Amino acid sequence: MNSLDCAEVHFLLDSAGAIIAFQEKDQSWAGALAFSTEENARAFAQQSRLEVTEIAAVSTADSASIAALIAAMKRRPIRYVLLDLDYQSGKCRQVDFEGDGFGSVTDRQFVAQHHHA
Repeated sequence: MNSLDCAEVHFLLDSAGAIIAFQEKDQSWAGALAFSTEENARAFAQQSRLEVTEIAAVSTADSASIAALIAAMKRRPIRYVLLDLDYQSGKCRQVDFEGDGFGSVTDRQFVAQHHHA
C-alpha cells in the first residue's frame, strides 16, 4: 500500500507539546505515534496509560504543514510514522518519510511488551 487512506493524521503530544514517539530496542530511529481518527488516538492513550496532554490533527492534504511537521520530526531521531498502533495486538502501518512528505506505507507487527493478568 502506498497511500494514506485518511483525511487527517492525529498526533499524540506530551505535556511539553512534543510529538510522542516510539523507539524499538536497539534501533537508531523512532516512529511518531499517529492515528487516522481522534477516537483511535484517545483509545491508544487510555490503554497505554501514556501521559498524553493533547491530540493534534493535521490534514493529509495540507502539504505545507506536513512538510514543516516532518522537518521538525527529523531534528529528532524520528524517521517514520506508526499509524494506528493497536496497543493490544501491536499491529500498525509504518508510513516512511520521503523528502518532506509521507511516502510508502507498510504493515508492521510489534510484539506486545505488556502482560495480561
